[in-house]
Parts: sequence; C-alpha cells; structure tokens
Amino acid sequence: MKKKSLSVKTKKHKSILKYLNHKDIQNVFYEFKKSINKKNTYAAAISGGPDSLALAYLTKCISILYKIKIKYYHVDHKLRKDSTLEAKKVLKILKKKLNINCKILTWKGNKPQSNIQSNAREKRYNLLGNECKKTNTIYLLTGHNLDDLYENFLLRILRGSGLKGLVSLDKISNDNFNSLKIIRPLIYVKKAELKNISKKVFNFFIDDPSNLDEKFKRIRIRNLIKTLEFEGLDKNKLKLTIKNLKDSNSTVDYFAKQNLDQNSVFFENKRKFFLNKNFFNQPNEVIFRSMGNVLKKVSRRYYLPRGKSINNAILQIKDQNFKKTTLGGCIIEKASETIIVFQERS
Repeated sequence: MKKKSLSVKTKKHKSILKYLNHKDIQNVFYEFKKSINKKNTYAAAISGGPDSLALAYLTKCISILYKIKIKYYHVDHKLRKDSTLEAKKVLKILKKKLNINCKILTWKGNKPQSNIQSNAREKRYNLLGNECKKTNTIYLLTGHNLDDLYENFLLRILRGSGLKGLVSLDKISNDNFNSLKIIRPLIYVKKAELKNISKKVFNFFIDDPSNLDEKFKRIRIRNLIKTLEFEGLDKNKLKLTIKNLKDSNSTVDYFAKQNLDQNSVFFENKRKFFLNKNFFNQPNEVIFRSMGNVLKKVSRRYYLPRGKSINNAILQIKDQNFKKTTLGGCIIEKASETIIVFQERS
C-alpha cells in the first residue's frame, strides 16, 4: 500500500476509534468483545435500527484493533414500500462513517399474509445462511439486546412454552438448518445504551413503523413491559430469574444428550433415527428435549413444531397401539419395539 493511502487509512481508523474514548461506549465495547474470538471470521446482520448500527460500529472497531475479518449483510424484506430506499440509505451511511461495504440480500417472491414476523425471521436467516455458505462463514453476529431477552421471555410465557422455549434467546445458539452459529454479543446490554452509540457515531437510525404496530404480539409485549415497569417491575430480578432458568435448561440439555447417545442411532446418509424403548423411559422434559433434537436433525428445519404438538406425538408413541404419525416434516413409525423417524417427502 502506498504511503499516502496508508496515511489516509490510519486517519480514518482514528476517527472511528475515537468514540471508544466515551466511557459509556467503552463499557459496551468491553462487554461486546467477550464474545469475539480473534481466530474466527464473522458475518454481521445489520438492519438499520439503533441496536444493529451499534453492532456495526463495535464490529468495525474489533476488525481494526484485532484484524478480524467481518462481512456485513442487510436483509431487505420488501414488506414496506420504503424498505429498499432505507436499505440503500443504511449502506450509504455505513460506507461514509465506517468505510463498511455492506451487501443487500433481498427477499423475492410472494409475501405471507399471516405470521408475518415469524415468517420474515425465518426467511432472513435463510438468506443470511445461504450468503454465509458462499464465504465459508459460520459465525453470525446479531444485535439482540437485553430488552429483546425480556420480550422473548414474556412472549414465550404467553405461548405456554417449556423450559427451553423460555430461555431460547441465548448468547450463542445453533441454526443447524442454515449451518450457522448465531452469536448475540449484546444480549446483556440495554437497548438504550445501543441507541446512545448510534446517536453519537451516526446521528442516525431507522425507526421501523412496525415497532409501533400493536397488531403484532411482540409490540404488545413491549408496551406491557413499560406498563409493568411503571407498576414496579424489577428488571434485575427478572434477569436473575432468566439466568436461573438457563442453568436448569443446561442440566436438562445434558440428560437429553445422554438419552440420544445411549438410546438412539442416527444414519446421516438416510437422515433416519432409530429410537429404542428406553428413549421414552425418561423424565418428561428429557424426552421432550430429546424428541425435539431428533425432529430438528431429521427435518433440517429452523423452527420446531409447537411444544403441544411434540407432547401429543410423545403420548401417541407411548400408546401400545401406536403405528405411525407425522410431525414437523418427519414421519414417525413403530417397528416392533423401535421407533423410526425419517424425513417426510413432499
């Protein structure tokens, strides 16, 4: 690199890193970098909201300081008429402020008329997963934060989720369908702190109007949390409750893995599981978790069927007259004392 170009680059890097001199941003950065391994290559999902723009800034600092390679992607769902203009605006400001080259991934085709947010989420991860495969990237960074953790927890309570569902928004999770490790380095950082970073660094972020639309349950939950805070909700105690549940969840995971190792055989080439009768002679939560893992691995779907559907299938399987059923893209059938689970063909 020519001396002049190197000088310009150094000057740009200094102008980016200067915001770390702010104590509040510095504190978030220290929390953020706990989740980053300097040996890995990452992709970052950037939406244009304050949390993801803060993520863009923090990842840029990491890439400058530790020479870590990071790819940046923005998903244009095309669910709103202004989404493409907003996407281009996000790319422009990322380039101008941080010298980041971000790629737009567009959701093409027909859009759903119901379950819009969950369908959009699944499509988003599919698009990101396909793009990551092209560059052999398996680590995806997202801007999920502490407020998202609370919302997800209460949303799952209303759905009647089991233990795993209640703590599903973890710092690291596996998306086996898209071959991704999703890392949420800001999951214990308040959204207000990320908004502060976006204001100071960019003086810009996009306010998605759907974030105010109470036809979405998540938005109603968000507003409920504000009301509960006014009534005395202690978020620190809520955070402690979630942490304790995560510890219990890890214990169940341990025994579910043990159950799979000891009482099942998986044939990768045929995508077929064989489960012996001892597989179902476990505590209910262990059977439920084990069965969920089986369905996910066989179907390769990102989302599991509803917990109620899995529990109903387990009750059917335990019935001595059980022969065959379907669930979550899988066929489940009995052969003598063995339960066979394989992929349903369309």
